[in-house]
Formats: sequence, structure tokens, C-alpha cells
Amino acid sequence: MSGASLPLAGVRVVELTHMVMGPTCGLVLADLGAEVIKVEPCGKGDRTRYLTSSGTGFFAALSRNKKSVQLDTESDADRETLLRLVDGADVLIENFRPGGLEARGLGYAALSARNPRLVYCSLKGFLPGPYENRTALDEVVQMMSGLAAMTGPPGRPLRAGAPVNDMMGGMFGAIAILAALRQREATGRGQQVQSGLFENAAFLVSTHMLQQAITGAPPPSMAAGRRAWGVYDVFTSADGLQLFVGVVTERQWQIFTEALGDPALLDPAYATNNERSAARDALIPLVQSILGRRPAAELEALCEKAGLPFARINQPGDLYEDPHLLASGALLPVTLPDGRPTSVPALPIVFGFGRLPLRHDLPRPGQHDDELLAPLRGDTPRAAPSPEERLPTAAAQK
Repeated sequence: MSGASLPLAGVRVVELTHMVMGPTCGLVLADLGAEVIKVEPCGKGDRTRYLTSSGTGFFAALSRNKKSVQLDTESDADRETLLRLVDGADVLIENFRPGGLEARGLGYAALSARNPRLVYCSLKGFLPGPYENRTALDEVVQMMSGLAAMTGPPGRPLRAGAPVNDMMGGMFGAIAILAALRQREATGRGQQVQSGLFENAAFLVSTHMLQQAITGAPPPSMAAGRRAWGVYDVFTSADGLQLFVGVVTERQWQIFTEALGDPALLDPAYATNNERSAARDALIPLVQSILGRRPAAELEALCEKAGLPFARINQPGDLYEDPHLLASGALLPVTLPDGRPTSVPALPIVFGFGRLPLRHDLPRPGQHDDELLAPLRGDTPRAAPSPEERLPTAAAQK
């Protein structure tokens, strides 16, 4: 599929971001077909390219389908070039500290005065309020919101094993941008939209908040083992592999007991889901003793045939060989900076035409300077293109 056929073809985005939250927002728009121009510092480029340890994969995971230019926002000449670039953009994404871009003449007020149609998305730790000038990280807001308390064992808060707030906060930023672009069709003007890490974390724990409001008691952590369902846990097979198995309806319990054929599961103490949930201290060891007699492949076949929820406990790297992801086009090929080929998960959505394609490999720092910046550099500012000029031509769509 050509880029001209994608939902956001003709939309130009300038991305002034780093780390995870901002790049995730840009990635969503890029995969949907927008021309996303990542502005990187001069020299080696975005520092995220060179992170190690748990940050090693940030840039490679979030930078496909983008173009790269290099500009020094401390330089008057480069800042003027950036302004001209934004003059011709539909969207700007930024995740600088509060006031950071305003101090350089790159805040919403200044840019919208030049380009009234601009949608300006600020991705922040906190939305406007008492905390808005604090520095936030994914881990900070997980602790503040109670998400870490719900994840770890009682009394031992534990952050989730992925940057869930950064990535989801970037997604909410993309949702806000899409809504603002839709509204611009009616008003002719852009606006500033914002997405916040802390508020995203609060959204993630909304079900736990309402659980407390309804029951009057703080919810126990998920690691405490208390579940709404009796069988909803990780079990070890006869060959030492771990599998999650869930039995969440009365019909599933009937199927589960019939498939296993063990009379101990027919004890009246396990007759209903609520009774099974209350009896987990006895039920889970019983189920483990039964499942532990069978190898993992047999248990997986049993659950799949019976239509029961199950999953082998994998590591992230195991997904490279996952038959479903491989067969469904859910892994996109990319080339690492050292030239090695690998793949990265696509957006988890499908359109009528199929999965969203890879259009551009991971860009080198400043790879698109000549294409995008050379026409903007000079004594005479280039007039901002009209919306019609930014849309792909009929010839380009063929």
C-alpha cells in the first residue's frame, strides 16, 4: 500500500520529543500515514539513540516511518528554519519541561500566531494544576497513583514491567490530535492539546478506585492473589513450564472440570464462581496438583480445544518467533543502526486494507536535512503551503 492511501496522508507533523511518551505519539501518527519530521539535536542526534540497559530499545521501537532533521534551537538561524518548518505543518508534538519552548519563542502562542491552523500537542508529566511544574517519570506516577501498589506484593510497590504510562500517554496525545484535526475542519483553526502522565496513571487505576468506592475497602494488590475468579492463576506443568489458566464463567468451569475429569473438582464448595473465589486457598493447590501431572503442550491443547483462556509464560524476546504475530503481519522489519535486520511490533490495529505498513526504516540522524530544510534556509521565508497543497495529489494517489 502506498503512503498516499493511508488515513493521515497529507498531514505534516513536526516532532520535538525524546524518550518514550512523545515518540510514541509521533509513531502512532506516522504509522497512520502522516509525514512525521523528528527534529534532533545537531551532531549525534537524539540521545535516546544511545541509551543502554532498559532504554536500549527506545529509539528502535518508536522511530519507524519518521524522517529526521537536525537543528540547534539555541541558534538563531536554525530556530528561524524551524519556525519556517512549523509554518507548513499541521501538528507539532513536544514533551519539553514546562516553559522550555516558550523561552525560545516556540510556545503555542508564538507558533499559532504564525500558523493559526497548527495543532500543538504538549505531552507533560502533569496537566495544568498544582503539580504542573513538577518533574515526572513513568515510575513517579505509578507510585503516586497506586498503580505500583496494585502491581507489587502487599507492602512492596513495584512498577509495571514496561513504560505503560509513557506509551499510553503518547497514545492519548495522538487521540487528542486527531480530535483537534477533526474540529479544525469545522473551525479552520488549530488549538493546543495536552496529555499527562499522572492523569494517565489515574485513568489506569480507575477500576480500583471504583472498587473502593463501592466496597468501602481499599483493594488488595493483584499480587496478593485475591481474584474475582476462583481459577485465575499461573500453574506449572509436568515438564516444568508455566502457564496461566483462567476460568471466569460457570460454563467455563463446567468445561474445565469435564476436560480434567477429576472428581475432587466437583466438591460442592466449588459450586459457584463466588464460592470458588472465596476458596482459592484450597482450590489453587488442588488445580496445581491436577495440572502438574500433564506436560505443557497437552494442557495448551486441552485449553484451546475447550475454549478456555490460557497462555504460556513467555519472555518478550519469544515474540520474535510467535506464529500468530508472524502469520498476521504484526511484526514490521527494521534495520538497526549497525546494519542488522530485526523486527518491531506494528500498531495493534487493522483497517479494511489490512495492517499499517512500514514506509520508512529507522532514520539516520539528519538523514532528511537536504530534502526538508534546504528549501527553508535563505533570506526569504517560504510561504506556508495551503491545506490543499499539503494533501497528496491525485497523481500521487495512483
